[in-house]
Amino acid sequence: MDIMGHDSRRQKKRFATMKSVGMKLIPFLKTSCIYFVLWLPTSNPSWFSALIKCLPVLCLCFFVLAHSISRGVHRPYAKKVLVALLFSVLGDVFLTWGDQGFFIHGMLMFGISHLLYTWAFGLRPLRLWIALMLLLLSVIYYVAVYSYLRGPMIYAMAGYIVMLGLMSWRALARVACSSYERTWGRSCTAAGAVIFIASDLVLAIDRFCFTVPHARAIVMSTYYGAQMLISLSIVEQSEPDMFWKRN
Repeated sequence: MDIMGHDSRRQKKRFATMKSVGMKLIPFLKTSCIYFVLWLPTSNPSWFSALIKCLPVLCLCFFVLAHSISRGVHRPYAKKVLVALLFSVLGDVFLTWGDQGFFIHGMLMFGISHLLYTWAFGLRPLRLWIALMLLLLSVIYYVAVYSYLRGPMIYAMAGYIVMLGLMSWRALARVACSSYERTWGRSCTAAGAVIFIASDLVLAIDRFCFTVPHARAIVMSTYYGAQMLISLSIVEQSEPDMFWKRN
């Protein structure tokens, strides 16, 4: 009976947590819909269009803050994810004026965001085979787009690919860990990283190589989805996990 009662309490607590998470995600879902409904033209950027583009990620910042406040604890992991999201917002602002010469600035902001995510995910377990696999894919991708790049973009693209690869390595290593329990939170980071790669791949191909049909819709939907999944990972972050990553 005690076991059944304990399981029942766990189920109720889990349901309450999921309900709370769902409520806090409503602003993100609404602002994402607003972005796609308004579908403001990118040929005439403005601060209003930048705001509409940034609102979903700003709402994810609110989600991270609200969840931490409701738990009464501001864990280092959640703080790093929050700062990474804020740098992503800055990246979105710069990319709004990407055709006006601010594309590299946006890449830099997103590169910093990826480094913060890497820091949050930790460096253990290493899982070097994942790093080698991502390195090979990164080299293939860079060689494929190299001939389309000009000037500073040659070096900026190389640096960005390295930072994106680092973030993806650490996210995938967390879910590939067999010594610790696999949780849906760690699965969210891995899925978010993979979707982030897909989003950036479509963006780069469309901008530098050739036109991809419905590229903007693909890029923004996958981008918002990736940021949401990574943000959701804060829900299951625990103290034992923080210790595991520090040592």
